[in-house]
Amino acid sequence: MERYWNKEIECMSREDMKKLQDERLVKQVKHVWDNVPYYRKKMEEKGVTPDDIKSTDDLHKLPFLSKADLRDSYPDGLLGVPLSECVRIHSTSGTTGRRVVAYYTQKDIDMWEDCCARAITAAGGTKEDVMHVSYGYGLFTGGFGVHGGAAKVGCLTLPMSSGNTDRQIQFMMDLKSTILCCTPSYAAYLGEAMKEKGIKPEDNYLKAGIFGAEPWTEEMRQEIEKSLGIKAYDIYGLTESSGPGVAFECSEQTGMHINEDNFIAEIIDPDTGEVLPEGTKGELVFTSINKEGFPLLRYRTRDICVLSRKKCSCGRTLIKMAKPMGRSDDMLIIRGVNVFPSQIETVLIAQGYSPNYRIELDRVNNTDTFDVYVEMPADQFTDVVKEIQKKESELTNALKLILGISPKVHLVSPKTIERSEGKAVRVVDKRKLH
Repeated sequence: MERYWNKEIECMSREDMKKLQDERLVKQVKHVWDNVPYYRKKMEEKGVTPDDIKSTDDLHKLPFLSKADLRDSYPDGLLGVPLSECVRIHSTSGTTGRRVVAYYTQKDIDMWEDCCARAITAAGGTKEDVMHVSYGYGLFTGGFGVHGGAAKVGCLTLPMSSGNTDRQIQFMMDLKSTILCCTPSYAAYLGEAMKEKGIKPEDNYLKAGIFGAEPWTEEMRQEIEKSLGIKAYDIYGLTESSGPGVAFECSEQTGMHINEDNFIAEIIDPDTGEVLPEGTKGELVFTSINKEGFPLLRYRTRDICVLSRKKCSCGRTLIKMAKPMGRSDDMLIIRGVNVFPSQIETVLIAQGYSPNYRIELDRVNNTDTFDVYVEMPADQFTDVVKEIQKKESELTNALKLILGISPKVHLVSPKTIERSEGKAVRVVDKRKLH
């Protein structure tokens, strides 16, 4: 039986949801105009005032915000309330540039935790569950977000954070954890580690996992479900829009329901900015219509996906977003060909290899080099050179069929590629492209 945290919102009619979004958008635009000079200037440059925004039908009139805007306004140029009204910050990792600092009022925290409670409930969570949170705590939003949601639901919450895998497994078994929350790559790592300890999937108490914060494929979902004996649910979020819980998966597992009472989603052409019709693949844009501290309007996520209002068997009416198919800015252009790391992962798993891999790019004599390092499965390991070369050739051909270009495949020994306890680093790009 499907469970809801807030059935009135999650199953609201489209007409009533649009009315709620219209009211909140008009109020939010006025709030931003009055309190965020950076965005007010962008609106003025585009010739738009709050009087021009009367409903969600006018959303397209507003200017976009990008990661560059957030970096330019570091640390508090997009703050929407006095600092004294904020109770917490979180921050991006800053791995691709200056960090983005997001501010939260207590109302923002309550809204965020409510969204996470919806995700946990959709995954079958109740007050009877033991929530094992292996997302990092700290500036990263993952740990605090699902922790707060679990507390609302009433779960016994284990704030394990990331790392110390032996302790994770010990607590998981001794305290009978029933729901695991972490990155999918760490869930896969935990599955491997438990297997090495002789713990079979049926030996643990887990029933579900809620995984996000990095791209993962359907094939990887199946691997995790098999290794841990659970049902694996996807969750989506980003620090700029609060954190995990912006969207969540239900029992149908055919996309993630967006919490539309708090976030309006659009799909745009990443090159022109034109809003695309429902069902078209493009860049995901979010407008926060219920946040006070860091109220972003039309923020370009760079995630590529599709939106759908197809009726869901779970009964929720919230629009769904597909699992991101890559990122418009993380997309690799190799020898003129667009390549997404998720395509490589799909091929590797289909060919029976581990999803732990590393892509290395360089440029030699004005030509891109494209190397993919892949671990051999332990039960197929060999040190016979001819056999390795044969397998490398077969995998190269399989990748070329999907990518359109040939990488140089290097099969390496099991456990050679470093495992990640946080976000997996899949790409090492040494090219000087700018």
